[in-house]
Amino acid sequence: MSVIDAPNEPSVKEAEKAAEPPSSLRPLIFTIGRDSIGNWVAQEKSGTCGGLFTDRAGALKFVKFETGNHPYAVVWVNGVHELNTVAAVVKPSENTVGSLQRVRYVA
Repeated sequence: MSVIDAPNEPSVKEAEKAAEPPSSLRPLIFTIGRDSIGNWVAQEKSGTCGGLFTDRAGALKFVKFETGNHPYAVVWVNGVHELNTVAAVVKPSENTVGSLQRVRYVA
């Protein structure tokens, strides 16, 4: 005996996508620039993800990986761009209660 999915019922993947909050569907935007001692800094604009890199290519590769190579994911910073680890503190709100928050930094 085999089981056949009913055509009108959503699959497990579709149900998981529907359960995701709308904010997870927006692409991440990263800023890339140099800090005061010459390291390259890549940081997500809300501060939840970022890192220090020895070269521009490493910072860009990190951003491409994190965003799935989204074409409009990078904002280049002309001035000094320091890595802000204070912004990574996530305060729970009505929208984030019960959901996981990802904070990741690389060096």
